[in-house]
Amino acid sequence: MDRQQSRSDRLIHQFDIALRTLMPHAASSQCTSPGEGVAEGVLDDQKRRHAAGLMRINHTREVCAQALYQGQGVTAKLHHGRHQMEQSAQEKIDHLAWCDERLEQLQSRTSYLNPLFYIASFGVGAAAGAASDRISLGLVSATEELAGKHIDAHQQALPSGDNRSRAILSQMAVDEAHHAQLALEAGGVRFPAPVKWGMRLASKAMTKSVYHL
Repeated sequence: MDRQQSRSDRLIHQFDIALRTLMPHAASSQCTSPGEGVAEGVLDDQKRRHAAGLMRINHTREVCAQALYQGQGVTAKLHHGRHQMEQSAQEKIDHLAWCDERLEQLQSRTSYLNPLFYIASFGVGAAAGAASDRISLGLVSATEELAGKHIDAHQQALPSGDNRSRAILSQMAVDEAHHAQLALEAGGVRFPAPVKWGMRLASKAMTKSVYHL
């Protein structure tokens, strides 16, 4: 029989997740990377750097999403759908590990800005959860929907020979769509177009900075 977690237990758990999210190579995937075993094409230095920049953006998106889920978990009651949201958060850890591994293969690194984006996203998630479960879940759905659109664009922008990154992003796109649908089914509100437009603007600012840093 599981004992109820104390506040200190929850804080330790949150700190552990933050470390595993932000420390390079600390995230451990429960599923094999979709890029494993995929034949790699020829990538010159310019193509490799471009692919790394795109995968760094996708890694940071997963950092932000993980922080959003964790912030939500602190304040939202989530009477319906907590298990599904926790499962989605675990799949985010898988995505982090896949992107991190791919960046290493591309002789690159994760973004220096990840701690800042984690803190900001955690705060947004906690604020949304405190507002209401419907808003919190709606934010998750809108975020996942936006991430899916960016992943689709990145699949097109990747160098033609980067088959492994493309395989990873393809599976991530499927997962993002599933997460968005789960959040709506759990009671999330559909955000209006102006709110989604504002989210896209914030996302563009992150994208431009993380590509290089």
